[in-house]
Amino acid sequence: MSRTGSAGTGAESHWDAIVLGGGMAGASCAWALAQHRRVLLLEREAHCGYHATGRSAALFSEYFGSRTVRALTAASRPFFEAPPVGFASVPLVAPRGVVALATQDDVDCGRIDTALAAGHHARQPARVIGLDAALSRCPVIDPRPYRCAVWRPSVMDIDVDALHQSYLRGIRAAGGRVQTAAGVECAEGDASGHWTVHTVAGRFHTPCVVNAAGAWADEAARQAGVATIDLVPKRRTAVIVDLPDGMPGQPALASWPMVTDLADTFYFKPEAGRLLVSPSDETPMPPCDVQPEEWDVAVAVDRLQQATTLAVRRVAHRWAGLRSFVADGSPVLGAAGNAPSFFWAAALGGYGIQIAPAVGQALASLVLTGSLPDHFVERGLSAAALSPDRPTLAEAPCERLEALP
Repeated sequence: MSRTGSAGTGAESHWDAIVLGGGMAGASCAWALAQHRRVLLLEREAHCGYHATGRSAALFSEYFGSRTVRALTAASRPFFEAPPVGFASVPLVAPRGVVALATQDDVDCGRIDTALAAGHHARQPARVIGLDAALSRCPVIDPRPYRCAVWRPSVMDIDVDALHQSYLRGIRAAGGRVQTAAGVECAEGDASGHWTVHTVAGRFHTPCVVNAAGAWADEAARQAGVATIDLVPKRRTAVIVDLPDGMPGQPALASWPMVTDLADTFYFKPEAGRLLVSPSDETPMPPCDVQPEEWDVAVAVDRLQQATTLAVRRVAHRWAGLRSFVADGSPVLGAAGNAPSFFWAAALGGYGIQIAPAVGQALASLVLTGSLPDHFVERGLSAAALSPDRPTLAEAPCERLEALP
């Protein structure tokens, strides 16, 4: 694939690669490819990142997910901490930390050991702390239901908007194009592996299609006549609540960690002088412009009040997003077996923001060379483990997944 082709603005043009989906996955893949090829990013909505990306309470955490997710997260850390010169005008990450509260049941059933093992290769391994230490980090915790806590020190907040917008600017700066309001109607591949992508904004031609359509990725595959991966979108709810009068303001509140529990039934963290709270729900549903359910909002508030000494006086804002998974819980990256010029970048689950740099790098390398970069392989990653044709794709994972808030 040479870096050639027309970047015309008419209803029909030719591109070295077309990426479907303008969320974080599509933006990171298109940006990485655009450093080498002429790329068109197609987004069905009027604005990129309208769905999952724009509704994320993203953290960078090497303590969560399958081994594959944790390896992709570790591979993303250098980009977050030292992005390319000129990529972003603000830092992409800031320290946060997570306190994961543990009950006696967590101790008895070995959940603490699992949590510690999951964070073994993090820059700063997780460790058990007492409740006094947990309260020193977040004074509103109610210690009575809990036995101890696990401290995850190297967790960071991600500036989602800065990351996403920097990717989109970088695509354009490299000579690519971001086309919004361009819902795909179908994609036709010929015997040589070239594609014509029909959209409401026109027809576009390419030798390479990247499917980064988020919750709609299976739908995009069907439109192209490509075998699906049995993707399951799951609803995740979040609310912003006001703090009671007399609570600490900035900067004391801003220094609190995220607080969750080892059973993953809730989390909360500071958000612009208020608290962002989620019941950690995972309700399967079809891809849609998902909205929060009143029951999940009520559960979020109740679990916050059960875990803390707070009494919520007002829910200021509520929303929901879709996090999409395959059965084995790991991302799907690579060429489709029945269509080798059709590439997947999907099933990123709740990890899509924190692994975006590695996803983009991996996808670009698979497109351009057919293999992963050497430093990915050194971290234990393989193209086979990410492939849409891997045997485990339809199998439940053997290890327990620590779900990302």
